[in-house]
Amino acid sequence: MPRHTSRYVPHHAAEQHYAGRAAWLRAGVLGANDGLISTAALIVGVAAADSSRPAVLIAGIAGLTAGALSMAAGEYVSVSSQRDAEEADLDRERVELAEYPEAERAELAGIYRSRGLSPELAERVADELSQQSHQGQLTVHARDELGIDPDALANPVQAAVTSAVSFTFGALVPVLVVFLASRSLRVPATIAATLLGLVVLGAGGARLGGAPGGRASVRVFVGGCLALLIAVAIGRATGAAV
Repeated sequence: MPRHTSRYVPHHAAEQHYAGRAAWLRAGVLGANDGLISTAALIVGVAAADSSRPAVLIAGIAGLTAGALSMAAGEYVSVSSQRDAEEADLDRERVELAEYPEAERAELAGIYRSRGLSPELAERVADELSQQSHQGQLTVHARDELGIDPDALANPVQAAVTSAVSFTFGALVPVLVVFLASRSLRVPATIAATLLGLVVLGAGGARLGGAPGGRASVRVFVGGCLALLIAVAIGRATGAAV
């Protein structure tokens, strides 16, 4: 009889969670999508009004440079504000733990009761966790009371660099198409490459985040079509370089 073998895979090894990727994944996907759509829309808008290669290339490179710098600055300011708020909350919690330890222990027990633990077990868990070092108690209260992980605070530099680099890579696609394509194919080739890039980005970002790729691809495809059609319409209507 044939022998059947099974390979045991521990549950904790097979189980995967993707929430830890949320920060850099958001910045990366947003930056690449923005770089691709905004630069392509600028290029096809200018090409629809003035099809000379130098004018279109200058517009694309200007859009790439300005967009990358804007994304980096915007992400840095935004994420810095988030980190400031997180650190302020941690500072307040640190003071409260030092000055009102019993009130904080009771608050922790109340949190566990609200999550379904029996009053006796909630008190025991709160008592045991309150025996940790001051830093350990702060970590527990930050996570359970504030929803903050002190070991994974928002990183503004990481967000800024990720956004700028991903924007640049996204924006390079339409710029390279304009550089390589002939005059007659410039606009359709840019639109086709942009839409293909958006679909790949949507599916790839969803895959990295553990979500279905089809819905994300359709979402960015439809949004990209609308943006490019509007840009072409404006370029043809004005008849002048944007």
